[in-house]
This record gives sequence, C-alpha cells and structure tokens, in this order.
Amino acid sequence: MHIVYKSEPERGLLWQAWLAQHAPDIQLHLWPDIGEADQVEILVAWQPPANILATFPNLKVLFSVGAGADQFDLSALPPDLPVVRMIEPGLTQGMVEYIAFSVIGLHRDMPRYFQQQRNQQWRAHNAIPASQRRVGIMGLGELGQAALKQLVSMGFDCAGWSRTAREIEGVRCWHGDDQLADFLAHSDILVCLLPLTSTTRGLLNAELFRQLPYGAGLVQAGRGPQLNENDLLAALASGQLRAAVIDVTDPEPLPTEHPFWSHPAIWLTPHIASQTQTDSAIAALLQNLRRYQRGEPMIGLIDRSRGY
Repeated sequence: MHIVYKSEPERGLLWQAWLAQHAPDIQLHLWPDIGEADQVEILVAWQPPANILATFPNLKVLFSVGAGADQFDLSALPPDLPVVRMIEPGLTQGMVEYIAFSVIGLHRDMPRYFQQQRNQQWRAHNAIPASQRRVGIMGLGELGQAALKQLVSMGFDCAGWSRTAREIEGVRCWHGDDQLADFLAHSDILVCLLPLTSTTRGLLNAELFRQLPYGAGLVQAGRGPQLNENDLLAALASGQLRAAVIDVTDPEPLPTEHPFWSHPAIWLTPHIASQTQTDSAIAALLQNLRRYQRGEPMIGLIDRSRGY
C-alpha cells in the first residue's frame, strides 16, 4: 500500500520509521515526495493539495492528522472520497488534562490570583467545593465524554449538551436548540469542544454569554471561528464572564496588538490542548489502514452531512 503524509516533516520522519518497522508492506512517502502518483491510495494530511484528484488520481481515503477535519473544505473534495479524522489515546488524554487544568483554574479563581501576584496584592477570596460548581461541556463526542468522566471523578456537578440526545453516567445531558438555554443557565463554567460547522461558527457570542450565570467562566478548546472575540471582551468587561481560557483563535497566531495577549482575565495558549502523540497516533492510523484493507468501517469516518 502506498500512502503520502503531508504535514509536519519531523513527525512524518518518525511515522515513516515506525511503519518501516511495524508494517513494512506500507510505503509512506513524505510530501512533496509522492512516489508514483497513480499508486497512492491514502493521503494523511492537515491540508490536502488544491486539486486532490489531479495529484492523486486513484486516491481512496483522506485521513486528517488531527482530531477534527473542519480544516478541510469538504465542498472542494470529491463527494465520494471518505474523510477520516484522527482518534487516538494521546489526543484524548491530552484534552482531558487541558480541560481538567482549565476548569480547576477557573473554579479556584486562579486568573484573579495571578493578576494579584503581578500587582503585589495578598488577598484571599472565598472558595466553594467542586460539588457546588456546575460545569457544562458543549460537544459530547469522545473528547467531551472523556473530559466529563474526569470532572465527575473530581466531584464537579457536570452537564453536557450536544445536537443529538446522549446518555452519560453521572452527567445531566441536554440536546438540541430547544434545550440549549436550560443547559447554559446551569453552567457556571462552560467548556466548548464542538466541531466547527455552519451552525457552530460564531456560536460563542453575546447572546449565548447572556444566558450563562453571571460571573461564569469559559474554556474555548473547540475552533477559533466559533468565538466572537469582541463579545467575549465585552462580557468580561461587564462581569457577565469572570475569566476565560482560550486555546483556539482566528487567526492563529493572533496579531501582536490583539487584546487577548495582555488581558488580565484571559489565559491564552497556542492551540496545544490536544496534540497528536507520535506512537499512539501512528498505531491508530495503522489500525484504520488495516480496517480499510479488510473492507471494515474505519474509526473516525466523517459524516459529510454533519461535517464531523
């Protein structure tokens, strides 16, 4: 089997060496070296070439190197080309760690304490137990469910919201537009793990923030275009939101003059919440390649009608 990898070159070299040892029947080419183009069945990429079938006339599957596939313009891809996102333990564990860190930081009011440190202020504030802090996660896929499991184990009062109904042990679940307001009203800390679609673009805006309890916290680890940045700044200025942890922005990186860099109530990280781990990612990719060879359904196959 011939596959082409088009993403970070250093990671590609590691994947190439790993496959040579564990799956010598698979030939991995590193872009721009594509070998014989008409023999390439699989492309693994963050961004494919502009005219994908002109480059790879016999392409059978496009794999994303990340947990999402919304960086792909699905309308520009052949409609019958399967698109598969990365699902692997390293990505999941990384997101669980980031969400737990962020929620605990907001729960214990750490942005305020760090600002007090910069101002040389020694002042304690009242803390409440985790059982009295309501955490709501938007997006109940694999990452959202794993994060909720961790937060439940830490004693937080957890809820979840998704487009379609879900049942998760220890978690109150809402779904659909009709139940969104009730979910938001019960979220002292709101975590966004939604994929980027036409319905989630710009979703984190003033109207949504107004439906949260006054003084709520926000963790944005979904996709940058979901957040209205001016509305967030206004909500922080009014006190409607107390603080925010932002891992994804639009654009990335932000311009040097952007107010997020120095805002005292914002923690800003450079899209590092969930990072692909070399060994577990290539092992997960190989598992899917074997499923493809056997004609079995691949894990992480995108539903084109939903965009995820």
